[in-house]
Amino acid sequence: MKPIINVVGAVIMSNGYVLCALRSANMSLALHWEFPGGKIKENETPEEALKREIKEELNCDIVVQSRVEETTKESDSNIINLSTYKAKIIAGVPEAIKHEELRWVNIIELRNLKWASADIPTVNRLMYEM
Repeated sequence: MKPIINVVGAVIMSNGYVLCALRSANMSLALHWEFPGGKIKENETPEEALKREIKEELNCDIVVQSRVEETTKESDSNIINLSTYKAKIIAGVPEAIKHEELRWVNIIELRNLKWASADIPTVNRLMYEM
């Protein structure tokens, strides 16, 4: 049986724009866009994991708000269970510490990016809710 990896992603929005992160060339799914976040550690809630990951990846503090989407994607080696949450930056300016690039993208242009497959349902949900 394939291992299940639980991950979280932050949908950070400002004035109709969404913060998108480009995976670096040395990451799996290299040069695909994603919502910033990462793996949930043992004994960590999704909200705690998201706050920790955003601090590590963007050097920002956030408040986690409502869940946007939950997606399960199977690959050759594992099963990814991604939960995305709306989040608000309360301290710091996003820095691309672990990503190739960060970009504020107008919500109506989200589909123009090459997304990691697990993030596509969140993109679709955001487009639908416009």
